[in-house]
Amino acid sequence: MTRDKTHKEQVERWARYVKENPEKWKERVKPFIDSQILMSRRFYKKLAETEAGKKKIKMLRNFHQARL
Repeated sequence: MTRDKTHKEQVERWARYVKENPEKWKERVKPFIDSQILMSRRFYKKLAETEAGKKKIKMLRNFHQARL
């Protein structure tokens, strides 16, 4: 899949912003990252409530370990 020119320009703008504002960009991104972590934890907690879910979590952990 090929990204278009506007995507590349946006990535370059963001990289420039991060480089020029090393502290400021973290303030903008932190709430989003924190919410993603919370959502992930809730998902895995809910998934672990069933036997099938526990098996899936174990499978994912094994897959992750195999790739390290």
